[in-house]
Amino acid sequence: MRVEQSAWAEISALIEAAPYPVEVLPVDAERGASCLGVLGVTERSWLGAVVANSGGLVVDHGWLRVLGGGHDGLPDVVEAMPESGGLVVAFDVMGGQFVWGRPQPGAAPTVNYFGPEDLVWQDLERGYGDWLHAMLAGALTGFYEGLRWPGWENEVAAVALDNGIDTFPPPWTAEGKDLSQVSRKAVPLGELVSVHHDAARQLDG
Repeated sequence: MRVEQSAWAEISALIEAAPYPVEVLPVDAERGASCLGVLGVTERSWLGAVVANSGGLVVDHGWLRVLGGGHDGLPDVVEAMPESGGLVVAFDVMGGQFVWGRPQPGAAPTVNYFGPEDLVWQDLERGYGDWLHAMLAGALTGFYEGLRWPGWENEVAAVALDNGIDTFPPPWTAEGKDLSQVSRKAVPLGELVSVHHDAARQLDG
């Protein structure tokens, strides 16, 4: 039975009005309900509405993959939960990772981004609902301005949901900043995310 006052209607309206394509992946109802139970949320929250009503959202030709109740090639938010805490709510095709719930002591949880350009966690200073609203309303374009290259749309759209684009030289190097001049290939997304985190640890060490 559908929960009253679901946030999905508001999210759907944003999807329809988005300045770039957004695909709503189908979700298995039982799997979505199971995720809601683990998370302890309802469809009245934006996170709950996304989990219950979608297997995930594929935004801007597949550049951003917002996690929902799970779909072929895309984990649900519970599956993607790291042991260190927080909630992985999205990945991008470059192996970037969005985690909700890495707050400073005494502060409300916010969405943080770890990306391949600088290999550090960036506090976006938005809760989940505000972050998703911004991503669907057009903020993606400016956010990723430095990580795109001419013709990226077709290249990214051809990448499977469980893959990302690895570049050489990597984006955190001076030689890898111009993505139009690097070597690019599709690799498993989990592997790409791990490579970025491993590189960050090595550089810190």
